[in-house]
Parts: sequence; C-alpha cells; structure tokens
Amino acid sequence: MRRHQAINGGIGAAVTLAMATTISIQLAALAAAAAALRPTTTAVPAVYVFGDSLLDVGNNNYLPGADVPRANMPYYGVDFPGGARPTGRFSNGYNVADLVAKAMGFRRSPPAYLSLSRRSGRRHRLVARGIGGVNYASGGAGILDSTFAGKNIPLSKQVRNFDATKAQMVLKLGATTAKHLLSKSLFLIAIGTNDMAAFATSLANNGQMQSHAVVAAFYSDLISNYSAIITGLYGMGARKFAVINVGRIGCAPIERLQSPTGACDDGADALAAGFDDALRSLLASLGSGDDHRLDGLTYSLGDLYVLMRAIIADPPAAGFADVDSACCGGGRLGAQSVCGQPNSTLCGDRLYHLFWDYGHPTQRGAEVIASAFYDGPEQFTTPVSLSSWSGRERRQQQTH
Repeated sequence: MRRHQAINGGIGAAVTLAMATTISIQLAALAAAAAALRPTTTAVPAVYVFGDSLLDVGNNNYLPGADVPRANMPYYGVDFPGGARPTGRFSNGYNVADLVAKAMGFRRSPPAYLSLSRRSGRRHRLVARGIGGVNYASGGAGILDSTFAGKNIPLSKQVRNFDATKAQMVLKLGATTAKHLLSKSLFLIAIGTNDMAAFATSLANNGQMQSHAVVAAFYSDLISNYSAIITGLYGMGARKFAVINVGRIGCAPIERLQSPTGACDDGADALAAGFDDALRSLLASLGSGDDHRLDGLTYSLGDLYVLMRAIIADPPAAGFADVDSACCGGGRLGAQSVCGQPNSTLCGDRLYHLFWDYGHPTQRGAEVIASAFYDGPEQFTTPVSLSSWSGRERRQQQTH
C-alpha cells in the first residue's frame, strides 16, 4: 500500500512538474511576444472599452470631487510613449486597454469618452462613423452602482454613454450601417475588483462575517447586473465581447501589506475566484446559442486570475524580478502611501516590476497580460483568443 502511494505520489509530482514547466515555457513565450503586439492592419472597425482603472485612460480626470481616484500627477505616465506625462492611466505608460487595442491594430486605446467634448471635429467625425471607438472606463467603477458611488462612472452609466455614441453613429450613417459596424467591433470589459473591495470593506465596517449565504447573495447581484449589461450591449449591436475577469487581488501590494510577511490575502483571492467561476458560467450560458435573444454573440474570456497565479509562481519566466511590491509609492512594499504624492518614490527597474502602484500593472505587466489574451494558450484565454477575430491562430497551435 505504501509502495503504491509512493508510486502515485511520484507520478503526481512528475505531472505537476511537467505542467509547471509547460506554463513557464508559455510565460516565456508571452514575455517574448509582448513587445510586438501590433499587427499591420486593424482587425476590427473599433474598440469600445468599459470597466475600471485597469482600462481607464483619463475619464476620471473630468469628474468633479476631491475624492475621485485620478492618475493625473507624476510619476504616473513617466514612461508614456511619445513623452512622459500623466494621462489619467493608472500606469507608468500604456495600460491594458492600450495594449489590447494595439494588438488589434490600433495605435493605442481609443480616447476617453469625457475628453471628446474637448477633441477636434475630426475625432468626433471618426467616432460618429464608427471608426476607432471610445473608452468609457472609469477608475473605481463597479458592476454595482453602489460601489464607491459618486466617485466614478459606474458600469451602467458607461453603457448609457455608449448608447449616446451609438445614436451619433445612427444619425451619421443610418441604422443599418451602424448596426453592421458595431457587430464587427470589439467590446472590451474588465470590471469587478472594486466590487470585491467595497463588499469586503462593508462587511468589516459592519462587523459581519463572509458567510456562504452573504457571499452567494453578493455574487448573485453581480452576475445579474453583468448579465443585464451584456444583454443591453447586445441589444445595441455588440456581438464580439472580450471580457477580463478579476485577478488575484489578494496579491496586490496593498493587500500584501496587511500581512507581516507580505503574503497574499487568501480570503480576497477566494472571493475573486468565486466570482470568476460565476462569470465563466454566465458567459458560457450567454454564448451557448440556447438563448435566441443573443444569437451571434461570441466572446473571449481573459483569465487574469490564472495568468497572475502563473506569473507569481514563476516571475522570471514572465520576465519579472519583483511581483510583490509597487514600483511607485512609499513605505513598506511601496504600498503604504500612494503614487503621485510629493514624497512618492520611483523604482529604477520598471521593466521588471509586475505592479506599478498599489494594485495596477506596469506597462510591461500590461504587455504580458494583453499578449496572453491576444494569442496565449487556452488556460489564459477561452474559448477563443482575441487573435481569432483578426484571422490568426493561437501561437501554441501553430507550434504543434
């Protein structure tokens, strides 16, 4: 019996090692490909972006209020391509929206929706013609309107802003042409992290425990709203959805700070993982074809949680030397004070840091993320990769 267990244990260890080696090789391939994401032609007419600070390119700069989260001060944007300047991105340079748009053939993310009133007539004409797209994302936003209410543009409002954009397109192009262009465009969504944070904070403030029933009710609210958002966008003409789930939020520097050893917060990770499971099921049901209201809907789910788990397990394979601390900030793990303050410190090896500030990736981190979702293996993007919408096959399939 013991010998049998030992043999099984040996086989299990060998399989685990082989899987770890495969993932490390895949990470290395992603890291190598991350800098060459831009094809020679655009894969879609436009990219429409919805979500939180992972994708925000400056909408929050136009919101009133001193407590709105903004990234409009140094050292934000210190490595922004074309000249160092804070742009409203929670990054040292480009963010995930930029890199996904670049992978689809564009220069970078489409402009922030709230910046369009200050843009040239040419930009307005392009938007009205369905060319390039618009970014509606807002730092601090949630799936629920109640998430940090009054300090961001919630997802429901972002969708209403898109509806206004669509109305411009219909006026300019006519309903048939606008519908056709939207059906070919990419709708990028990344949201949910702030809902997790607000939920955990609310429970702590009220002295409540994260019981199964309480968490289940929370997930139910999130998924109900998420379903309504996708269904609503579908009704407005969207057909191609690129959805990014919630990553390992417990491993962000701000969460590690709570541990004396700097360990990840397993509770926060578990909360995110549970939501991700529910989101995966939702997308599978909406994209199954069983619901005739959503006929023709296709989606690509980028698994940020699994990708982060792989990167943190083997940082060098992905080209990182530091996956624990913030590059910009202050104090322990760079997370005791936020980036953008007069006393903020800045690391000198930004290419080797996963985290730019207390919880957002560096430009290099965003490159690896976008590369994984554009052309990565199936454990990082499913049921198709973004490259499938540009006529390309998965890199790993090409090598087999």
